Amino acid sequence: MQSQYILFKQKAIDLRKTGKTYGEIRKIIGKPISKSTLSCWFQGLIIPAAVLKRMNRRITKKIKKAREKALIVNRVKREEYILQVRSRVNHLPPKLKDKDVAKIALAMLYFGEGSRIKRGSLMFGNSDPLLIGLFLNLLRYCYNIDESKFRCTLQGRADQNIKQLERFWFKTTKIPLLQFYKARIDPRTIGQSSKNPDYKGVCRIDYFSADVFTEIKQIINLISRAHGAVGSASLWHSEGRGFESR
Repeated sequence: MQSQYILFKQKAIDLRKTGKTYGEIRKIIGKPISKSTLSCWFQGLIIPAAVLKRMNRRITKKIKKAREKALIVNRVKREEYILQVRSRVNHLPPKLKDKDVAKIALAMLYFGEGSRIKRGSLMFGNSDPLLIGLFLNLLRYCYNIDESKFRCTLQGRADQNIKQLERFWFKTTKIPLLQFYKARIDPRTIGQSSKNPDYKGVCRIDYFSADVFTEIKQIINLISRAHGAVGSASLWHSEGRGFESR
């Protein structure tokens, strides 16, 4: 079946030869000619190399702009979604002012990231400063802490400046440098370059208190049993957590 716009075929072909896109051709002619019709008209059409190169540059530029626009739109949608979620949970942080609630948060954090390698003392290690800071803030808030019982051990990569790492973690933990054990170097990183310039190594916090350790362990056990955890709650972290490698 012949297109109702057949009278505009030659004009469309002439425009195509100059490098016009389908959209530009429809706009110039002023008719909603379908893409399939235009494709049919342009079959076998020889376009000069210079024009074709110019067309490809324009198409590439348009695709880039479209992607940038899509990224902006998606970023805005993501930010709106995050704001909606935040509004749903915005009332939760103040609940940590209740020490019982704070102890539950501390116990769950220790359940996920702490270790029971040493009986009678807490051992908590991670490479995320926010996680280390949260653990220490909760611990200091929930218990009457003896700051002299803290110890800090760092593990860094072979190409990192240990003194700089110590200063960074001192500011994060507020634990005096005199209470830092000798830092360790991950032997697997010798001769390798760091891929993440923001990586600050792994920080392990030790706090020597059998009473605090026992209380946190019992909170974990009681909550696990109360909520129907499978198996024995006393098996949590039976092997403990060692240092990580990055």
